[in-house]
Amino acid sequence: MNLPQVCVCYLTRRSPDGTQQVLLGRKKKGLGIGNIVGLGGKLEPGESALDAAVREVEEESGLVVTTAALVPLGVLTYLFPHRESWSQESNVFVCTEWTGTPRESDELNPEWFDVATLPVDEMWDDARHWLPGVLAGTPVRATFTFGEDLETVVARA
Repeated sequence: MNLPQVCVCYLTRRSPDGTQQVLLGRKKKGLGIGNIVGLGGKLEPGESALDAAVREVEEESGLVVTTAALVPLGVLTYLFPHRESWSQESNVFVCTEWTGTPRESDELNPEWFDVATLPVDEMWDDARHWLPGVLAGTPVRATFTFGEDLETVVARA
């Protein structure tokens, strides 16, 4: 199965009180509109997942990251049997170094969230299963199959 390739990048930092935070944003358009998501998107033809992550972070938040600062932490496969066009494979990156200040884009409005209290009820259903581990540095490779409602994970492998 040759699925469309996408990437997602989680920028993390320590707040002044030492709390670990992650930059997320509420999706304004396209697939997953209304959900809180990480920064990322589709790979352009001929583009590597690393290069796409750098481009998407800048487009969606105004922040500049380098490929050297991106830590690859896994691959997620998303299957939507009831809407095949949504199925995709996502390369997951975490990053702790960037330049700039987050700003709103036409895709999302970036906001810092405490990792200890991730807004998983407002994210894609799969996030609760793997995102806390990835943000703690644990690599992930998993497949999530979504149900007829296109929102609920009905199987994972």
